[in-house]
Amino acid sequence: MTRTRRRFGDRKDGRKIRSLNPYSTVSPYIMVERGDAQNYFADHFDTAEADRYVREKRNGGLGGFGILHVLLAAYVRMLSQKPGINRFVAGQKIYARWKIVVNMVVKRQLRIDGVDTVIKVEFQPSDTAEDVYRRFRSAVAKAQGEAESSFDGTAKILNYIPGLLKKFAVWVLKLLDYFGLLPGALLNVSPFHGSLFITSMGSLGIPPIFHHLYNFGNVPVFLAFGAKKTEKQEDDLGNVVRKSSIDYTFVTDERICDGYYYASGLKLFRSYLSNPFALDVPPQKIVDDIE
Repeated sequence: MTRTRRRFGDRKDGRKIRSLNPYSTVSPYIMVERGDAQNYFADHFDTAEADRYVREKRNGGLGGFGILHVLLAAYVRMLSQKPGINRFVAGQKIYARWKIVVNMVVKRQLRIDGVDTVIKVEFQPSDTAEDVYRRFRSAVAKAQGEAESSFDGTAKILNYIPGLLKKFAVWVLKLLDYFGLLPGALLNVSPFHGSLFITSMGSLGIPPIFHHLYNFGNVPVFLAFGAKKTEKQEDDLGNVVRKSSIDYTFVTDERICDGYYYASGLKLFRSYLSNPFALDVPPQKIVDDIE
């Protein structure tokens, strides 16, 4: 069982991993910035089962349940089995994140000119798809019900600082973050700290982009997904059928784990998209990251 108490060298948002191989410990000194270590991955999934799953959930009373919730639930479940993808690099050290935290930009008002804000949603490795749906919906409702979120308030304060002083203020924040001294209140509202940043291009009706990782903060993975597309394909019997699919992209920080580990995690993620009904029950076992 992985420890949950902090000890010297740990951070507020993660525990230092002390048993990594030499290459893993050296790579953050070679690829210093997150932008130096970006890898790009594109894939797609057939939505037949996901569409059936979404219809079943909506008929069961989960209003607004959609593909976004399936993707989130699949990612949370994948992290429960592949916790190494929930690591992050800070101060040239690799940490295992204490929690699963997903960031997303949402509109405060449901209209085209609505103001954007960022929500941070905390999930548990044992969450089912319905748990994920309820946690996410609760976070969205809270953001849309507030006159001003904590994130908006913090951004407003930074906006009041004059240009040169603002640059200095950001430098100080990066320095504090480097040494793990950034106040917990800022970590809790920062869109640059978390397990995953997810964005929907589907709502814009376009394919997914490859969104860069931020050098500030410690988000190691960015997931974007596009609009559903329907194409004519030939089945095994030679018949022409219509199939729907969704493209998605990942941009990942290669320093947190090796390519084989990433590949195994992304294949597991795709398997849950192909069979989302598996997300209705908690995982039989939650895998802990290494010490």
